[in-house]
Amino acid sequence: MAGKLDGKVAVVTGSSSGNGRAVALALSREGAAVVCSDLRVAALEGGYEEDIGTATHDVITGEGGAALYVSADVTKAADVDALVSTAVSEYGRLDVMVNNAGVFTGLHTIVDETDDQWDFTMAVNATGVFYGCRAAIRQMLAQPDDGEGSRGKVINIASIGGLVGLAQEPAYCASKGAVVNLTRQLAVDYAPQRINVNAICPGFLATAMVRPFLDDPELNKALHDQSPWPHLGTAEDVGKAATFLASEESGWVSGANLVVDGAFTAG
Repeated sequence: MAGKLDGKVAVVTGSSSGNGRAVALALSREGAAVVCSDLRVAALEGGYEEDIGTATHDVITGEGGAALYVSADVTKAADVDALVSTAVSEYGRLDVMVNNAGVFTGLHTIVDETDDQWDFTMAVNATGVFYGCRAAIRQMLAQPDDGEGSRGKVINIASIGGLVGLAQEPAYCASKGAVVNLTRQLAVDYAPQRINVNAICPGFLATAMVRPFLDDPELNKALHDQSPWPHLGTAEDVGKAATFLASEESGWVSGANLVVDGAFTAG
């Protein structure tokens, strides 16, 4: 059976763990060649992946897909530019750029959050996405469309923290808010060139980043009590959303911030 992304080339940052890993696997299973990128090839400890001991690109190739791993620091523009160049040199073009790499330094009020924590969070979550968007769009502008009317698709992984205030997360919310509105702005600029720019705003999912919340009985209960859906989501839910935004099915969708949170922010 043909996949929705047969013949497409995707780059996924922060692909070793959590949402990035799930996105990379989902895109591959629909036929895309995937360039996996992270600071380290191994998944973060504390994740919920069943095959956590196997690198993401090895899972993909083990399933018969096409993938490679490129180490890159998204806070360095040269690393991100080289990442996109590698994808093009290996596979010929870039169809999908998923800017997923992100960090969370824990719960702090603005009174307690340090300058270093603020700078680090903004550097990865906001500036890193900016670099990824810029490198991808430069490449997409330089290549012909894919035969389906698209020059390329940029997918930024934001957060519900970019849409609403989350208690004791000033830097995180500010950084993800930047991603949300950068997504809208770029969608406006590059719609005439048929480059789709969208974001996904996940809620609280079972990933290594969220594990401290889930392992704390009081916080775990609070998350479940506040969620209208009977259970919390998984990284695979983000992977499914990314597959839609990467596919031809979303051809006229741009500037959207797709919320994947079980109605958490809808109330």
